[in-house]
Amino acid sequence: MKISIIIPAFNEEKLLPATLAAVQESMKSFQLRKWPCEIIVCDNNSTDQTAVIATATGARVVFEPVNQIGRARNCGAASATGEWLMFVDADSRPTPELFARTGEVIEADTHLAGGCLLTLDQQSAWAKPFEWLWGLASRLNHWAAGSFIFVRREAFEAIGGFDVSLFASEEIDLSIRLNRLARKQGRPKMHIIKTPRMITSGRKLNLYSKGEHLAFVLRAALTGGRSLRKRDQCAIWYDGRR
Repeated sequence: MKISIIIPAFNEEKLLPATLAAVQESMKSFQLRKWPCEIIVCDNNSTDQTAVIATATGARVVFEPVNQIGRARNCGAASATGEWLMFVDADSRPTPELFARTGEVIEADTHLAGGCLLTLDQQSAWAKPFEWLWGLASRLNHWAAGSFIFVRREAFEAIGGFDVSLFASEEIDLSIRLNRLARKQGRPKMHIIKTPRMITSGRKLNLYSKGEHLAFVLRAALTGGRSLRKRDQCAIWYDGRR
């Protein structure tokens, strides 16, 4: 069994070092199972030292010129050699315990894919409500957060990977299609690990106002999700504010 850990990164020189250190420490739990691992960082057209930092840690760096999260993840997956693909965002920090639990799910050989619940590293008035609401939606619908997704390579390829027409909510779309495939194969829906949680950055809750977040959600709701396919309507994710 080989695990390919894919990290999409756009101008993440500030947070990427901590993510890479956490991934390297956490993947020791796979190595204890004698599962080889590889780390692939997809430089999504960064203008900072993202690629240099990744290369210095021994990660394999690939380049995706179109700044879009789905394309970056697909680019990393295309160069991966593992039977299982694991997507970890560049502003997130897994733990050995989370990878160990993931290994148990993979070894059970019943699920096509999975994810986990989240804990934000920056607290604000929005943090706890967001964690609770997303956690509820994730558990009820078997949706994986983009911060952490693990999936059988053959299943990922069978559904065509991430939908590159989406600029946001691409992980929900992927989860829905993986759950449909699982149903067709007579397998359980995505396994959502409840504990331990993934630590991920809550910076967007502080970098953007409540009005900006509300406007994004309302646009998506009022357009039936069509705004999610327009880059200029998803500025929160693409304007480069750090």
